[in-house]
Amino acid sequence: MELPFQYIADLPRYVGKTVTLKGWLYNKRSSKGLHFLILRDGTGLVQCVVAQEKVDAASWEAAEEATQECALEVVGTVVRDERQIGGHEIQVARVQRISPSENYPITPKPHGIEFLMDHRHLWLRSRRPWAIMRIRNRVIRAIHEFFQERGFLQLDAPILTGNAVEGTTTLFEIDYFGDRAYLSQSGQLYAEALAMAFGKVYTFGPTFRAEKSKTRRHLTEFWMIEPEMAFYDLEMSMALAEELVVHIVQEVLRHCRMELEVLGRDITALERVQPPFPRLTYSEAVELLRSDKTAQMIEARIEVLKAEQQRLEAERTENRRRYGQAKKAEKRRIDAREIEINQRLDEIEKELENLPQWKESARNFQWGNDFGNSDETVLTWHFDRPIIVHRFPAAIKAFYMKRDPENEQLALGMDVLAPEGYGEIIGGGQRADDLAFLEAQLEAHRLPREAFEWYLDLRRYGSVPHSGFGLGLERTLAWICGVHHVREVIPFPRLLGRLTP
Repeated sequence: MELPFQYIADLPRYVGKTVTLKGWLYNKRSSKGLHFLILRDGTGLVQCVVAQEKVDAASWEAAEEATQECALEVVGTVVRDERQIGGHEIQVARVQRISPSENYPITPKPHGIEFLMDHRHLWLRSRRPWAIMRIRNRVIRAIHEFFQERGFLQLDAPILTGNAVEGTTTLFEIDYFGDRAYLSQSGQLYAEALAMAFGKVYTFGPTFRAEKSKTRRHLTEFWMIEPEMAFYDLEMSMALAEELVVHIVQEVLRHCRMELEVLGRDITALERVQPPFPRLTYSEAVELLRSDKTAQMIEARIEVLKAEQQRLEAERTENRRRYGQAKKAEKRRIDAREIEINQRLDEIEKELENLPQWKESARNFQWGNDFGNSDETVLTWHFDRPIIVHRFPAAIKAFYMKRDPENEQLALGMDVLAPEGYGEIIGGGQRADDLAFLEAQLEAHRLPREAFEWYLDLRRYGSVPHSGFGLGLERTLAWICGVHHVREVIPFPRLLGRLTP
């Protein structure tokens, strides 16, 4: 179908031709006889140059009265100009206002994160979330391509369940026609049933955790990708997880360079995401945490941060000294740079406050404990790419995890930890396939057997070794985009205390 207008993303196909664009005014600047309208349409941004002498009176009036986020139709000629956003410009012949926008709340000035989250429905129009959401789309597409090309079948697990997957303390309980039901923590148990029917499957859907956490890595509603494979063991599962992460990152690097640039992402860190990933047993990871090498690394990091802190404070002082004599454009640059400096100084201050505690925690880490956020962060600082930690103490893993035949204290589980301090993005492992073992586990964990009878059937009728994992979409995106908090990488985040918009 041929549309009666064109998209900004397609402008390279129309150089020298007349196009019709429909979108919203992102920004505007003016000088005598000229208006420079930055138009966005969801696919990109482009500068539209409105010259008073080249347009009719109605078009000039529409450009003159255009305010932030009003909807416009613009007709003009596409000109290639590498200096402009997107490498093109529109020499405007006609402008028409479609609808007004008065007192748009998100102005070009800085806003606090709570204000922006309260206006998330509008903030999504801004360039940073626009770039993040486009990367999210590419990651989702890459995931589907990865599994479909390898013969996996995508099937869906229910969101409403009658049993817990990973303990009952983080469940959202609801009344289900007089019965007790829960919002799903994971599609894994159902994926196991599907794998026994179809061999290789993956589920892709929302999951819910009711833990009252306010860390930057937590959401109460997030999306999980959970492949499950019959006849796979732990080693095969780790290899597949590594291939998946490499594929996702390569696809983002191939297709989202512009979006990564908007975010200021250091792509060299992503370019290092190549196989093989370092693999450590849980015991080796504990030994590394407690080592002198880790203590020295943290001390060196403290010194680097202190030096950066001094440089930034000196730059801020110098900028303030020059401010009074600076011209208007230079003052704007100084103001923008001060915001960046203050944000970075806040981050440094928090990290300097945390690092001595992290050093102490790492030095005194006890074998058998689960890794906390700081432990995962410190471990990944030793490497320039994701790492895989495997064979955890069985006591800290889920009831369905298969034991290591060489050491009954260990479970055949694995976590993939992202570099740069982003922590766990994948968790999984080999599932227990012995009926008697699972029955004993249900009893030991005091789980209601009747809710799991269907799950036990999978071990009664043709049980086989099988394995799988779950990839958290938002944690993976936060790492790839280089953003601090997962709330930025989902369109409408659900957090402790936030249910709107």
